[in-house]
Amino acid sequence: MSDSQEFRKDFPLLGQKMNGKPLVYLDNGATTQKPESVIQSMCGYYGGCNANPHRGAYALSVEATDIYENARVRVQRFIHAPAAREVIFTKNATEALNLAAYSYGMTNIGSGDEIVITIAEHHSNLVPWQQVAKAKGAVLKYIYLEADGNLSTDDIAAKITPKTKLVAVTQVSNVLGLVNPVREIAARAHAVGAVLVVDGSQSVAHMAVDVQELDADFFAFSGHKMLSPMGIGVLWGRAALLDAMPPFLTGGDMIEYVTEQHTDFAELPAKFEAGTQNVGGAAGLTAAIDYLEKIGFDRIGAIEKDLLDYALPQLRQLPFITLYGCDTTQNNKTGIITFNVKDVHPHDVATILDAEGVAVRAGHHCAQPLMQYLGVNATCRASFYFYNTREDVDRWIAALKKVREVMHLGA
Repeated sequence: MSDSQEFRKDFPLLGQKMNGKPLVYLDNGATTQKPESVIQSMCGYYGGCNANPHRGAYALSVEATDIYENARVRVQRFIHAPAAREVIFTKNATEALNLAAYSYGMTNIGSGDEIVITIAEHHSNLVPWQQVAKAKGAVLKYIYLEADGNLSTDDIAAKITPKTKLVAVTQVSNVLGLVNPVREIAARAHAVGAVLVVDGSQSVAHMAVDVQELDADFFAFSGHKMLSPMGIGVLWGRAALLDAMPPFLTGGDMIEYVTEQHTDFAELPAKFEAGTQNVGGAAGLTAAIDYLEKIGFDRIGAIEKDLLDYALPQLRQLPFITLYGCDTTQNNKTGIITFNVKDVHPHDVATILDAEGVAVRAGHHCAQPLMQYLGVNATCRASFYFYNTREDVDRWIAALKKVREVMHLGA
């Protein structure tokens, strides 16, 4: 029995059927399934110590506070951050990136300044910077791609200039699955005095991340893409930057002292965590990190590479399949395969695959500028994780071979 088949036993949802057929779940880029240990950690919190953290002197509240703050320390160690106080909990990466944009960007970007992002960004790391640029009169510039889908090194050098105040880049493209040279971009950005914001949503579940080694200034990710529940995310930032930023949301639990006309805000991290927080999600995130580290990212990477190496040659033999971001000769491809079926709309492809029990993504993947750059309106995306197997690939490819027949286009 393979590692993947062993891991599948830990995931209750993977044992069910879809449309009467065993489920082949290939939408891990959107959200991953949850192992039993994560589910039980949340049940344990809500069933055993549910209380409001930070606000009570009674035992349940103290226990809830411990769970929440221990999760912060766990995240600090997971991404190798210098200090736990630099870890800000949010509801997802979108909120984390908006926090960076509105609290840091709106305060530090001015008229005529440049913000540089890549054409491969998810809308969560694109639209907030559009809004900052419009509000502040700044210039929004894009780094474009080489023919193989990798970022253009010439464009990186040309677009990041002494006028650049902020660079935002995804560590791994959610469409192309390619790993970007974040460390090199950081060096270029810092050489001109710019701040680097990294979207780690597609990386933290698949590879070891060290924010200090990346030399990032901000790093954002969502828990639900790395086995933990929906509703919990993280913004890590350098303490000096966070200390100088105004809060993004205001209200309870983020204050030091309030009078009728004035408020003194709390120190980090409370300053950015207004209101009652998602302690159950934090418990699940802790359990997810424990699970991932028990497996090890070397093992996870090896499984995903095996699935890529198994699937891509077969896909290239199908004359009706167009692949995107799969021509790179570099060893920087994660387990994402984006494709189209000739003469069939991606939504129709996904619906036909669904009838065969195969779940893939279809649409613009919250990356419309990238779709426009690639010359398509939409694509399909299959995204692997360590609980996927070669048998999953076989069923996916068998289902793809039926698509054109179902649409009466021939084989």
